[in-house]
Amino acid sequence: MHPYRTHTCGQLRATHAGVPARLSGWVHRKRDHGNLLFVDLRDHYGITQCVADTGSAVFGVLDDAKLETVLTLTGKVVKRSAETVNPNIPTGEVELRVEEAKVESAADALPLQVNSDMDYGEEVRLKYRFLDLRREKVHRNIMLRSEVIASIRRRMIEQGFTEFQTPILTASSPEGARDYLVPSRVHPGTFYALPQAPQMFKQLLMVSGFDRYFQIAPCFRDEDGRADRSPGEFYQLDFEMSYATQEDVFAAIEPVLAGVFEEFAGFNKDKPWTVTKPPFPRLPFEEAMLQYGIDKPDLRNPLVIADVTEIWRGTGFKIFAGAIEKGAVVRAIPAPGGAAQPRSWYDKLNEWAREQGQGGLGYIVFEAGAGKGPIAKFLDEARTAQLKAATGLKDGDAVFFVCNPKDQAAKFAGEARIRIGRELGLYETGCFKFCWIIDFPMYELNPDTGKIDFSHNPFSMPQGGLDALDANDPLTIKAFQYDIVCNGVELSSGAIRNHRPDIMYKAFAIAGYAKEQLEAQFSGLLNAFKFGAPPHGGSAPGIDRMVMLLANEPNLREVVAFPMNQQAQDLLMGAPAPVDEKRLRELHIRLALPAKKA
Repeated sequence: MHPYRTHTCGQLRATHAGVPARLSGWVHRKRDHGNLLFVDLRDHYGITQCVADTGSAVFGVLDDAKLETVLTLTGKVVKRSAETVNPNIPTGEVELRVEEAKVESAADALPLQVNSDMDYGEEVRLKYRFLDLRREKVHRNIMLRSEVIASIRRRMIEQGFTEFQTPILTASSPEGARDYLVPSRVHPGTFYALPQAPQMFKQLLMVSGFDRYFQIAPCFRDEDGRADRSPGEFYQLDFEMSYATQEDVFAAIEPVLAGVFEEFAGFNKDKPWTVTKPPFPRLPFEEAMLQYGIDKPDLRNPLVIADVTEIWRGTGFKIFAGAIEKGAVVRAIPAPGGAAQPRSWYDKLNEWAREQGQGGLGYIVFEAGAGKGPIAKFLDEARTAQLKAATGLKDGDAVFFVCNPKDQAAKFAGEARIRIGRELGLYETGCFKFCWIIDFPMYELNPDTGKIDFSHNPFSMPQGGLDALDANDPLTIKAFQYDIVCNGVELSSGAIRNHRPDIMYKAFAIAGYAKEQLEAQFSGLLNAFKFGAPPHGGSAPGIDRMVMLLANEPNLREVVAFPMNQQAQDLLMGAPAPVDEKRLRELHIRLALPAKKA
């Protein structure tokens, strides 16, 4: 017999009754029923109930074993009586009558209970992450992550992509977030950087003659953590394609994303969720900002914002009419069925708007063919009819208004749309709703300097190519850039790349970069493009965010095996940590720490 186990703790069934078995695992729970002691033994695969009576030679070993002690138990599999069957676990029809017991590793008193879902707080959970990972929900989430990655890998290969590995030690990038720097011992005073993404290398692979690349790629960014962004490191499905249009990229990745989400849509949920079928909806950036107030809209919320600026222009409501003359816009957020809400509901939303730094949240309620409310009197019958038509509303509905400069109006109208949708219970449940955001502006005006900046990805191909850069107002030029969004979560940005040096020099010149600056900062990619580069494009959906959505978790920490805390600290391993003076000297580093605050 194997020294540790003949079966796993999730394997035994009624068909094994009468069979000798040996199990190894952790003590999950113990129950003393007087003359019988029950031990639930747990391993990676499941739980088996084990039992010994008080007269047994193994009783003392089991009785002394604390929770999470590792035991090897040997005995015979027996069927449980009908009234003691546990239908909640796969092994619930049987138990192991223990004849031999061996302590493999004793456990001290536990800082957190593995057999409980109690939240012990981030500090305890991350300091003792190895215990936290034994807990059922977190353990299942990490297994889900592994299965999702395996599914992605299989689906990408089926789509004709080849997996490559790109360097972890590379050059610092002047664009994007802060780099993590690694000092060079061999070349004093110089530094490697951990890659924020394999962007340059995957493009170089296309220039090198490979056609369809992918990688489950680690990325490193020195930025603050959020619920949907891990500080330090994260993983993404990085891919790139040669001779590809924007539609080719969409056609390649949509079946992968839809397939993965369909495969795991029932995980951690009462029933499987529905998934958007390819092709996913395409929303131009300007349309998304107008209709949803954000470039990552949650389409589970059916509310669509409308532009009603002209309806309010020249009316007697001077707050709106006066602001419009100064360049402001008015956005309308519909509230279907809002007429059924009490006045206190409107007052509460108005107060919420003021808490957000707004002047308030004007509204009109439609009843008996007319508009009612504090500002309804400023719209005549014709304008009220136009308002109903613009918002798609009818009697029994209501509408709220935001009046601000365009960008501010979009942002707050988007926030109000989310708030009203939730307040009215309008969000569709049990679904994953995908969309693409396309046609991002290539440039924007920097509000501080008044100069033209890149608005998204400077290495994207401008729509219209060199002709557009030469002839058009830069602020009107769109780029072949796109984001994939699911349930309001941005999974990735992507683009058709600018693969021609002449177009790249011109694009950067418009943003104020001299040719010499461009060549100094991006010489590797530029030099490669000068020797014949195929048109190419790609994207990089975030693995962590995908698993977070599938697991129905609110925080990335729940789907990453060993995450840092929000202050980018590894509480388990004690990183970051000081290093001794000898190692600093080897790296030619002298510390200049900020003075401690008094």
